[in-house]
Amino acid sequence: MIKNRSRRKLNRPSSHRMATLRNLAGNLVRYESIKTTVAKAKELKRFLEHLISKIKNTKEDFNKYRIANRYLYTKSLSEKLIKVIIPRYENNSGYIEMALLGNRKGDNAKMCVIRFK
Repeated sequence: MIKNRSRRKLNRPSSHRMATLRNLAGNLVRYESIKTTVAKAKELKRFLEHLISKIKNTKEDFNKYRIANRYLYTKSLSEKLIKVIIPRYENNSGYIEMALLGNRKGDNAKMCVIRFK
């Protein structure tokens, strides 16, 4: 019996999994819409919604940048997230949406587009 399975492993060791999520998050912040597999998109949605909520609930600007820099690779992405994307969601939650595309031709993996609402 499987209990308390909190997140997907994506068939990667933990450091590689975290690097994959950070790369996907950076690309989503940069382009505001990316195409990926459904499993990666679900984990990315969980990862980024947690990050955005954490930043929104922080009062001081300096701490917002520290939190964002911990999860994103470059300062320009952190700046875009804090100054451009987060102000769109002042009063609401649910920042990211997914749209299914069908299966990938090569390996039949389920694909989707993930974007900010």
